[in-house]
Amino acid sequence: MSEDPDSTSAHVPTVELPVMLVAEVQDSILVVVHDLNRLDGLLAHTMDNLLLRFTAASTNLSDPALAALQELESVRQVLRAAVTEMQFQDMASQLILHTSKILQGCAYRLASEAMGLEDGEAVPFVEEVPERPNPVTQDAMQAGSIELF
Repeated sequence: MSEDPDSTSAHVPTVELPVMLVAEVQDSILVVVHDLNRLDGLLAHTMDNLLLRFTAASTNLSDPALAALQELESVRQVLRAAVTEMQFQDMASQLILHTSKILQGCAYRLASEAMGLEDGEAVPFVEEVPERPNPVTQDAMQAGSIELF
């Protein structure tokens, strides 16, 4: 008596989707990836501008003519703290990149699973989906603290 090869393998449920639906979902995912990349660029540009302005303000407050004003030290401390808090842009960029990779991987996998590859068609290169669900584990910034991830 021979065993049926299908009887020993686990049954994997499948769902068939219309190709147009899959294409629309893939397009929507890729639009989100594009928007996340634009958001990352906007954050980087904004942080660069803020850093320039904070640096200029700090330089202006360092004028020797203002040295006698005691209140300026608290202003300087606030500016230093603000610059430290701006490091969130680095964490945000890492999270945006991580999310973009996951979404892009999902979009390409969805397309290849649903539509297959045609003869001679190359599989688009997509990095493996990261194992860690979130590359940024820090959720707060304090002066003097750093967490490497």
